[in-house]
Amino acid sequence: MAWLFDEKSPIYLQIAYQIKLKIISKEIGIGQQLPPVREYAQEAAVNPNTMQRAFSELEHEGLVYSVRTAGRYVTDDAQLIEQKRQEIAQSLMENFVKDMKTIGFSSSDIQEAITTFTEQ
Repeated sequence: MAWLFDEKSPIYLQIAYQIKLKIISKEIGIGQQLPPVREYAQEAAVNPNTMQRAFSELEHEGLVYSVRTAGRYVTDDAQLIEQKRQEIAQSLMENFVKDMKTIGFSSSDIQEAITTFTEQ
């Protein structure tokens, strides 16, 4: 099944983000080999060059690394993965609070809404 993309940002960045989420949520484990570019590209219904660019972005962030002739692997650096997890959580929280304040919620209203929602 093809992945869903929006038109707000480049597809390769959306792919990199989706794979990053799989890594930080441990859906893809530390040290695990990633599927080949062509296989992942077929799954996402994108050009292999787009997938290659997404993998390059993940390599630049240090989340994956290449082993010549053996493929790509998720980093063994658990501390880096946790750091990326915290960065994404911070970004999501900032956006959530900003959006809630935009629609008129106070800080205490937001805290109450979060507490109510998480206790369901």
